[in-house]
Amino acid sequence: MELFRDAKIDWLGKKWYFLGFSLIFSVAGVLSMVFWHGIPRGVDFKGGTEMQVQFASTPNEEHIRQALSSAGVKNAIVYPISDTAGRSVNTEVISLPEAPDTQQDAGRAAVEGALGAGYHDSSFAIQKVDIVGPTAGKQLQKQAWLATGYSLAGMLIYLWFRFELIYGVAAVVAVFHDTLITVGAFSLTNQEITLTVIAAILTLIGYSMNDTIVVFDRIRENLALSRRESLTDVVNRSINQTLSRTVISSGLTFLTVLSLLVFGGPVLRGFSFALTVGILIGTYSSIAVAAPMLVAYQDWRKSRGKVATLPAKRVRA
Repeated sequence: MELFRDAKIDWLGKKWYFLGFSLIFSVAGVLSMVFWHGIPRGVDFKGGTEMQVQFASTPNEEHIRQALSSAGVKNAIVYPISDTAGRSVNTEVISLPEAPDTQQDAGRAAVEGALGAGYHDSSFAIQKVDIVGPTAGKQLQKQAWLATGYSLAGMLIYLWFRFELIYGVAAVVAVFHDTLITVGAFSLTNQEITLTVIAAILTLIGYSMNDTIVVFDRIRENLALSRRESLTDVVNRSINQTLSRTVISSGLTFLTVLSLLVFGGPVLRGFSFALTVGILIGTYSSIAVAAPMLVAYQDWRKSRGKVATLPAKRVRA
């Protein structure tokens, strides 16, 4: 199915607009992480207690906070849970900030006592309690960083052997760009990063890399068929030839994760938000970041008086 038959868009001619777009969102995210919200970590990483409480009638969140505050439970985060249709199920999640490992059970007892003594709107029952100590949270945080780093390194090595080192470097830079903007979006919107968000980011890395490989493979094919054509023209033509595939596959995936974001409720919000932002940025970077880096590499080698030809795909006779 061809949505863009014989497209002749000059993508490389718009590279400075793309660079400006990437810089604005990357710098905004970094500034937020450094000076504003930092990297908001969920209970999974910073430690703490998260309780899911079912109420007999629709709870008043302000009354819950007042009951907790009166009992000395400070800095508690309270938010509702809805069903898939967005309807209230009279359930609230109460999240307590990090505390020493030995005080986690005390925090749970404090919340239960505060609700029993100070909240009189309706009866309640604690459905689920998740407790993560600060020590375990730091270990999970370290493992999350390692998982992300190992995935990037593994993909760099894979592309180095399948294509050439410059292809791998360009793809990894594009994926790092996607990850930075996605994490920056969480910081700018002050949404917590949990283990499910890390899973979404790792999914995004694979998805974005696959999209980039499709473009790179077409560039290698066209280099073999058009050896006298400039690299800029080859890259533009390759992107245009894969544009229909990119829009269809990315568009359908985007609609799926967008529906999760809109109708999935608070439990899936972090996961779906990461994928929604990531798919948009990942598709953009395959065209606007990874591919232009090949041309920039060729121009750099030419400026140093070196051979600048990128390796082409071997064509069988």
